[in-house]
Amino acid sequence: MQAIEEMLREKRIKVTPQRMAVYAVLRETRRHPNVEMIYQKLKPSYPAMSLATVYKTVDILNKVGLIQELNVGEGGLRYDATIEPHPHVYCEKCGQVNDVENFSMEEFQNDSLIEQMEHQTGYELSSVQLYFYGKCPDCIKSAI
Repeated sequence: MQAIEEMLREKRIKVTPQRMAVYAVLRETRRHPNVEMIYQKLKPSYPAMSLATVYKTVDILNKVGLIQELNVGEGGLRYDATIEPHPHVYCEKCGQVNDVENFSMEEFQNDSLIEQMEHQTGYELSSVQLYFYGKCPDCIKSAI
């Protein structure tokens, strides 16, 4: 966490207990929470923290590259402290978002694919995001 504090200071962003707490929640979970989930997790420890503070904090952390935003199409954003490119899987029934383990993003990140897409679209691309959609094992079991 000390490295995170130093990075924020280098970018002239004030290090506050609330910002560090939001980052800690994201660092300690693999559940990819939205702002409301983060807020509810921190509310008992930080009763004076507002929902607006959490929104501002995730925006700052995203802009400085400490977290990534995930848009799985549910009308809001989820957040992930693992910033290396990796795919996610979204349960269309319960809404949980998980990392896809042991999946190589190399074929989606390689120069030829990026160059091909840039040529086809005219965009200058900076990254690739990959999402899979379906039902999680728990939702499949509960439907039986």
